[in-house]
Amino acid sequence: MKHIPRKRFGQNFLTDHGIIDAIVDAIHPQAGEPVVEIGPGLMALTQPLVERLGKITVIELDRDLAVRLRLRPELDVVESDVLKVDFRVLAQRLGVPRLRVVGNLPYNISSPILFHLMDCVDVVQDQHFMLQKEVIDRMVADAGSSDYGRLSVMLQWRYAMENVLFVPPESFDPPPKVNSAVVRMVPKAEPAALNPQLLEELVRVAFSQRRKILRNTLGKWLEEKGFAGDFDLQRRAEEVPVREYEALAAALS
Repeated sequence: MKHIPRKRFGQNFLTDHGIIDAIVDAIHPQAGEPVVEIGPGLMALTQPLVERLGKITVIELDRDLAVRLRLRPELDVVESDVLKVDFRVLAQRLGVPRLRVVGNLPYNISSPILFHLMDCVDVVQDQHFMLQKEVIDRMVADAGSSDYGRLSVMLQWRYAMENVLFVPPESFDPPPKVNSAVVRMVPKAEPAALNPQLLEELVRVAFSQRRKILRNTLGKWLEEKGFAGDFDLQRRAEEVPVREYEALAAALS
């Protein structure tokens, strides 16, 4: 029986075999590795991954799809909202120190998923995700570009990231109204030591009014925090490199 894509789950199923092969090549899975796929759907990516891995853990929210997936003995099915999955517990259950995480993420909740995974980054070896291209452009953007913002700073503090593949709408059924891409995210071995909540608040304040210089936004916030150090506030938020936001958050921490 044909599965009808469900809009409320953000389902767009990948059908282009050339793109699928390119994604699997980018992931470069090796037999026996602990790979977790978020949203396997109709197994377009799952099947070629299983052929290389032998076994794979999949996280699927759609009950109908989960029933089908359980018919495959090589799949370890976790029927759940990914935002409720504790990846540390999952790694423990699988008996491994770190997981490789992949998936075609629902575009409507891609940012919450990324931040959920960042909370347990210590048990992640790497991540390969298909996302809206516009989101990946923001993730990997450098300071000084119009795409550079809160998402860029927060994720680049914790990951080395690379846009590895462009995916056009016609690669899906149904075709989304946006272009997609695949990003590789590798956790940094030694990220700057700081309070994540403080960095998040700092960056939120800094980018709250992008066109204003930081003296008018971040300056007041730093005064309230009692900061007496050196930081050039005669710039706009998008002109400040990630390393300077990290240093400021570390000093405040």
